[in-house]
Amino acid sequence: MPLTLAEVGDENIIKRIGGKQEVRKHLENLGFVTGGEVKIINKLGGNVIVNVKESRIAISREMAQKIMI
Repeated sequence: MPLTLAEVGDENIIKRIGGKQEVRKHLENLGFVTGGEVKIINKLGGNVIVNVKESRIAISREMAQKIMI
């Protein structure tokens, strides 16, 4: 399921990252890698704030939909 469907406070494992090569590379540079942990901190108007590799990152709803957990 996409990251956008996870509940606030849930810790999840990233199964797959979709999208074009540029998008996947950008997300990888932010710390979103297959097998990595991601925790939902907050959701604001569809956008998502997450903890990845001990960093807090805000991503758009479109980007979050490309991250499968």
